[in-house]
Amino acid sequence: MNVPVTVYAEMTPNPTTMKFVVNKYLIPSGDSVEFNKRQDAVGFSPLAEALFAFPFVKGVFMTANFVTVTKTDNVPWDFITMELREFIRDFIGEGKEVLIQMPLAAEKQVAQERPEIAEPSEFDEPILALLDQYVRPAVENDGGAIDYIGFKEGTVNLILKGSCSGCPSSTATLKGGIETLLKQHIAEIQQVVAYNG
Repeated sequence: MNVPVTVYAEMTPNPTTMKFVVNKYLIPSGDSVEFNKRQDAVGFSPLAEALFAFPFVKGVFMTANFVTVTKTDNVPWDFITMELREFIRDFIGEGKEVLIQMPLAAEKQVAQERPEIAEPSEFDEPILALLDQYVRPAVENDGGAIDYIGFKEGTVNLILKGSCSGCPSSTATLKGGIETLLKQHIAEIQQVVAYNG
């Protein structure tokens, strides 16, 4: 049975990404997932795997009720937005699986590679609360996500995903917005460092 699905495209601050908003939850758990190549999506997300069949798709990010697609530079959005929107709508409308299982989250991967920056700290809860209240809604609105890795020696370590990853304005957002906000609330914070997901 076909579910009536609507999808609309929304520009993001990152010129290489487009946010496709769906009228239903794709990942209801509040998690997010990002794939930067087709091989990463195999066995995890049939939707992401199918999107990589388009030669201009360079990345797929999913959370809540939207998919953010990163494209190659050789094709303008004008030529591909409608095609991607209809493809996502039909894929979901036909009841196909969006996500079979979650891969290891990027923040956990960075934490494994650099355990020294992910050790628990007394500031984890207040930092997470500030990110959840002030940062996450704005970043999701722009088609991305920011996940917390840890706090170590005055440095807050984050992961940038979706539109935020590789966005020209992400450094300004990080330093001018997030770092300023966190420093105002927690005196021990000296800087914010971000890794791309």
